[in-house]
Amino acid sequence: MKNVSLKLAIGFAGLCARITEVQADEFNHHYRHGDKVNFYVHKVGPYANPQEGYDYYSLPFCKPNNESKNEDSKKATRLRANSIGEILGGHVLRHSGHSVQYAPKTPYTESCTNAQGLTESEAQQFIKAAEDQWLYQMYLDDLPVWGMVGEMHDQDKKETGPHVYTQRSIVVQYNKDRIIEVDIVSYPESLVAIKPGVKLTFETKFVWEPTTKEFHSRFDKYLDKPFFKHHIHWFSIFNSFMMVLFLMGLVALILVRTLRKDYARYALSSGAGGALDVEDGGEYDDEEADMVDENGKPLLETEPLNKSGGAGNMPSEDSGWKQVHGDVFRAPSYLPFFAAFLGTGWQLIVLTLGVILFAVAGPIHGEVHEDRGEMQHAIIYCYCLSSIVSGYASGSYFKLYNSTKNGGRSGAKPSSDSSWQAAMFLTVMLFPTLVVTISSVLNGIALVYGTVNYVPFLVIFKVFLLWIFISVPLCIVGTLAGRHAKVLPAGGKKGKECFSLSSSAFPCRVNAIPRPIPEDVPWFGKPLNLIPFAGLLSFGSIFIELYYVLTSIWNYKIYHVYGFLLGVYGILAIVVSMTTIIVVYFCLNAENYLWQWTAFVSGGSTATYVFLYGIYYFMAKTAMTGFLQTMFYFGYMALISLTLGTLCGTIAHCAASKFVRTIFQNVKLD
Repeated sequence: MKNVSLKLAIGFAGLCARITEVQADEFNHHYRHGDKVNFYVHKVGPYANPQEGYDYYSLPFCKPNNESKNEDSKKATRLRANSIGEILGGHVLRHSGHSVQYAPKTPYTESCTNAQGLTESEAQQFIKAAEDQWLYQMYLDDLPVWGMVGEMHDQDKKETGPHVYTQRSIVVQYNKDRIIEVDIVSYPESLVAIKPGVKLTFETKFVWEPTTKEFHSRFDKYLDKPFFKHHIHWFSIFNSFMMVLFLMGLVALILVRTLRKDYARYALSSGAGGALDVEDGGEYDDEEADMVDENGKPLLETEPLNKSGGAGNMPSEDSGWKQVHGDVFRAPSYLPFFAAFLGTGWQLIVLTLGVILFAVAGPIHGEVHEDRGEMQHAIIYCYCLSSIVSGYASGSYFKLYNSTKNGGRSGAKPSSDSSWQAAMFLTVMLFPTLVVTISSVLNGIALVYGTVNYVPFLVIFKVFLLWIFISVPLCIVGTLAGRHAKVLPAGGKKGKECFSLSSSAFPCRVNAIPRPIPEDVPWFGKPLNLIPFAGLLSFGSIFIELYYVLTSIWNYKIYHVYGFLLGVYGILAIVVSMTTIIVVYFCLNAENYLWQWTAFVSGGSTATYVFLYGIYYFMAKTAMTGFLQTMFYFGYMALISLTLGTLCGTIAHCAASKFVRTIFQNVKLD
């Protein structure tokens, strides 16, 4: 019995020792003196081309302790266990082969030599790296460091030509049991001219220095706060806010003054003010024609009562947005596609808001820039879970308008076709098809060039499983829920829900025969003339923030001001809504009732300006060259622009729909 107890005690003590040993590693960032610290290499490539990154050992660097039996040297080029988010973000890490111990008492150096000398092809690789200003990236305890491969001159800049750095120091600052800062120092005196046959000896010195800096501030030097929190950044927010106030005032002017005049004029012309129907033998009161607005202008235009020019006038046939009340709630053309666009747009709205809020809450769960791939994981999870939103939005919109495709009165039954299944299929496939098409082209290019941005088949298969088993079922469930959702009648009063598909869900019934759209209208009544202005105003509210976002993507900056991004996102939604309401009002006043696509394209036109700005940014703000980097840049910019266009188009349609329902709900119809 005593032996059993003794064995249990020894086993428990050993388990505790193993647990204590496991706790000191790169995952919890706690170390003890003498612990091994993994030193990873990431990529090497041209400084001007962030996406053109190759494996570090694709250059003829010799591996440390190459001929020894050192355990770490055997790990050289061995892949680290990278997550899906890391691989999708291009963060594929390999062990450097260096044997690094935590906080030794004295600095130590590891070296290796190309004993056979550089071959012709190896020399050409180094020459190209020096000419194109290649840099390499490494990670120590999740802290990135960068260093230049070489220069086009020697130490004194007297001898020109490709040279390679052969000596460097890795300076590690630590505070007690935590690594705080890592830097690389390349020594100019170690520059060696590159030519075939030369033997290169690469030396890496590890220097450990104590510091009093706190662990929570170790990423501060990467954030470039003077750049992101410059006064221009604050000015852009203020400028966008002033634009919002201006547009809200303009919309208020339309709603409060212009629409009030419209209501008064329509009320008089319909007899609400005491006028009688002339055809029924009544007499029109001339005093009604004398009613004026606050500017002294008559509310009603009049014309002679009869051709003989008899005494008395009668109001002329009213024109404007009221004339299209029988068609304004007609289903848009290509209803399944439109429902799919709106469903996708609502999913992107929720997805974007969820990811931004997740990043804003970084102080609670950990800053997203401190963990590689965390933002990619957030995007994948939010996309999968928000699929139910896309299905519900698409299904409910299709249900709402399907009965009005061919017109009909209140109580019309929905068509019995299966076109709702087409709408559901399009909702499921629309955005994934766009992403897969662009990503496949770029992934194929990355595979041909052999860059670290290539996504392996296994990772693609895992993402496919997430989509097929989570995203697709949630989208189908959302569509079914949307089809069977209760529809409030035109008055919006609870307790009178409409379970059948009918025009009773709208303030006005839909005529069986579409009304012809007049062609002779002023320039401001044509959608093609108004849509570019709407997109320009929306782009004007975000273009400065867009500059910071693009700089983070393409110029080695870490974006971290997500509070700014959340504010700009809200401002963008308001500006898109206001501009679209103005566009739709002018179009309806021109008796053009095709407002659904007009509203969507009005908001979505922002994407055109974003892509044009992307072209300007590529030409003026970057030095990118080569087919690979150009394709990656414009492929990603096309994806960003189309995604933003769909998002803004959905916001625009939502605002326009609310506006149209409001004005027609408050007008008295014959």
